Amino acid sequence: MDSIWRRLRSNRTASADRTILSLFDDPARFDDFSISTDGMLLDYSKTSIDKDARALLVELAEAAGVESHRDAMFSGERINTSEDRAVLHTALRNQNGAVRLDGRDVMPEVRATLARMARFANALRNGEIKAADGGPITEVISIGIGGSDLGPAMGVKALGAYHDGPKIRFVSNIDGAHFTEASKRVDPARTLVIVASKSFTTVETMINAETAKSWLGTRAQSQMVAISSALDKTTAFGIPPERVFGFADWVGGRYSMWGPIGLPIMLAVGPDAFHEFLDGGYAMDQHFRHAPLVENMPVMLALTGIWHRNICDYPTRATLPYDQRLSRLPAYLQQLDMESNGKCVTQDGAPVSELTGPVVWGQAGVNGQHAFYQLLHQGTSVIPCEFMIAAEGSEPTLTHHHDLLKANCLAQSEALMRGRESRNMRPCREFPGNRPSTTLAYKKLTPFALGQMISLYEHRVFVEGVIWGINSFDQWGVELGKEMATALVPLVRGGDASDKDGSTQGLLRALDAS
Repeated sequence: MDSIWRRLRSNRTASADRTILSLFDDPARFDDFSISTDGMLLDYSKTSIDKDARALLVELAEAAGVESHRDAMFSGERINTSEDRAVLHTALRNQNGAVRLDGRDVMPEVRATLARMARFANALRNGEIKAADGGPITEVISIGIGGSDLGPAMGVKALGAYHDGPKIRFVSNIDGAHFTEASKRVDPARTLVIVASKSFTTVETMINAETAKSWLGTRAQSQMVAISSALDKTTAFGIPPERVFGFADWVGGRYSMWGPIGLPIMLAVGPDAFHEFLDGGYAMDQHFRHAPLVENMPVMLALTGIWHRNICDYPTRATLPYDQRLSRLPAYLQQLDMESNGKCVTQDGAPVSELTGPVVWGQAGVNGQHAFYQLLHQGTSVIPCEFMIAAEGSEPTLTHHHDLLKANCLAQSEALMRGRESRNMRPCREFPGNRPSTTLAYKKLTPFALGQMISLYEHRVFVEGVIWGINSFDQWGVELGKEMATALVPLVRGGDASDKDGSTQGLLRALDAS
């Protein structure tokens, strides 16, 4: 692969003075540098990738074994080597045939759990499941953190146009203000609490769960649900087994919203819409598995990312959904991408030879235009932008709003590329341009489209991880801070901190509330 990296960098050096705009001298540029599948389109023509660079990027993917690693993942091989686990979140949305792990088909269990979720969701939504006093459940508080929170919170907001179930609130932060705000002006007599923790030991989640249990009082046993695989712990907590939904260790937290962790989404939009979400994810899986690399949307989105991170040396990328209901998507993608590919050693434990995961950040348009777009257009750092826009809005009586939204999205990507010369204007009004972007376009933000989108980004992260030679499915970097926080709790409460560094000792004194 070293030779391919060198040739890619040579291509970049040789074309350094060429503008992205000049690539459109080829009238077929857009058609040749965009990919469509099932109503979704990825346009990567506004990047500096030319045909030679693209051919080298595809060669890089082939040399890294992207196709064989992809097939290994879908076939249930234990590609999460540091934890000796398979990576089979795709099975949660599988619509066709068996998925085998160690010779056993996991799909009967997946389908049985999904059916249990659907029965529970329907019963709660139609009033069959009642509160302790016999009244209706109208509110849900979902407690989790990380993948147990970011995915469902993003999904519920994204599918707001389809939300016809109980109101869903989310609590993740150990800061007591989060639970206080979520439960403010909420009647515990009308509220179901979901506690999402696979191990049922996650400190932040369990502290919030205990607080919620006290808040519910005598109603807790009948108005709490657990999403966990630790039946002994959920039973000890007081949640009956029939109110527990488990999932296997081959589903990582940040890839788990397709199964029981997605219960809040199902409660919000109903089982039928949730199945459409799964259908969208499965459709993208099929495209990823079968489309040639150069026509493969996740692969080419990943290779665009590789080009920007490793060849252009851009350290960040901005996620810019022009869809208010996707305002939580940048935070979701931060975890998906940065927890997956924020690694400095390869699968073999050797230091990586190339830069890995970029910083992922962003905000919904057009709000971001009045916040950080100044830096995107005229700052000293080039930041690749990833725009998202629907052809059709979700508000049929406000189509003029959506027309303006589309115009803003297209204008920003064009302005980043074109820039503007100062001519007779002052230099402060000059825009350098030649700043790359991609655009993901879809007909409408439906459950199916959301499923496609999330699956697309999951596979993008996977492909980039394969090329860098890292394990995208562990997260050991999360552990150290947790361990040290546990050890610091007694010191915060006045314990002996003499073995700590001077800064930590000083901060403990400054934060002493006594």
